[in-house]
Amino acid sequence: MALNLLYLVAALLAIPWVAWRRLSGGRPVAAPWTRFTGAIAAPPPAVVPRIWLHGVSVGEVQLLAGLAAELRRQVEAAERGIECVVSSSTTTGLDVAAKRFGSERAFPCPLDFTWAVNRVLDRVRPDLLVLGELELWPNLLAGAKQRGIPVVVANARMSVRSAAGYARIAPLVRRMLGRVDLVTARSPEDGERFAALGAPRVVVAGSMKFDGVRGDRDAPDVVRLRALAGFGADATVFLAGSTQAPEEQFALDAFRACEGVHARLRLVIVPRHVERTPEIAALLDGSGLRWQRRSRLDAAGADPAARILLVDTTGELSAWWGTAAIAFVGGSLDGRRGGQNMLEPAAYGAAVCFGPHTRNFAREVETLLAADAARVVADGTELRRFVERCLADPAWGRGLGDRAAAAVAAHRGATAATARLILERLPAAS
Repeated sequence: MALNLLYLVAALLAIPWVAWRRLSGGRPVAAPWTRFTGAIAAPPPAVVPRIWLHGVSVGEVQLLAGLAAELRRQVEAAERGIECVVSSSTTTGLDVAAKRFGSERAFPCPLDFTWAVNRVLDRVRPDLLVLGELELWPNLLAGAKQRGIPVVVANARMSVRSAAGYARIAPLVRRMLGRVDLVTARSPEDGERFAALGAPRVVVAGSMKFDGVRGDRDAPDVVRLRALAGFGADATVFLAGSTQAPEEQFALDAFRACEGVHARLRLVIVPRHVERTPEIAALLDGSGLRWQRRSRLDAAGADPAARILLVDTTGELSAWWGTAAIAFVGGSLDGRRGGQNMLEPAAYGAAVCFGPHTRNFAREVETLLAADAARVVADGTELRRFVERCLADPAWGRGLGDRAAAAVAAHRGATAATARLILERLPAAS
């Protein structure tokens, strides 16, 4: 009851912010009333064991989609069946969930009020709950425990900073983790932090992110996007993806420094949040350079004179990475975001760089740097120098990319291991 009251106060204080997000034209909060009440549309009745997967946003949902496919593969090999449903906490995450799982099996994750959690659990009726990475909510875990639903935290990560924060509320965290049946950690360091905070069973399964990325530049969607953008065989694509301000400006500066000498250079900008499109469009308009929007390519076709493309659509970044020879991974320069997934361009063999603030992907960064397969750039000047070196010495850039692709390939396998561990805890499938 006390926790519900605390949540309620926080929710009331957040109402102006929620309204501002919607009215300002920014990214709205996902389904606030549905998440507050738990009044989701119930998935179709299950005739096989049902697993509820939860991922906060796009990256986690994509990862869980790969896990769901592996779970189905393993149970089908054993001549059994399962059904996976998925929840997310963001609008973009829900969009991807609906595309990957079907709209009838995707729903907003309830806020951690007792009534919302109980209503969703009663409507979904899962046989097992899988939480992606680090999603610990007291009432959700308590509700699952009361119903005898096993809980797994998959691809679990816990940074030094997160561990220090949880240590301040150690009794609550210990109680929550005591209700988790299994933590599959992405690294020994993550596993040790979970165990120190009270997780009763931790298995280091490796990072599923290495499995959740593709590397085939000849994949149909990659080939289609390259043709749609008008990138010829001799084009060199510099892609700045998952960017936050001022990273678009830095990418533009690097392009401007090189485009006069390298006539076949193309710049693609894919912002982390598509609602920032007007802001980035104004930046590009002010540059005096010809550019085009992704959303207009299907109808208007590629403008041969436009050497800059702004991707103002969602759900395509993983394929756009396959067009890039040079890649900058955003959310990594300002120290607030913690970085985005650099394994996506690495798997395609692009020459990859990112900023120094990558705490969300510490293990993955460590792997790439140890293989001499990526570079850290501290600011816009170093980003420009990285692009210049890749263009001036293509063999150097290709070598960096080849080592990146090899490093990703060498670390695959965590998804299959995680799926086996999850199925061991699925009562009806054991």
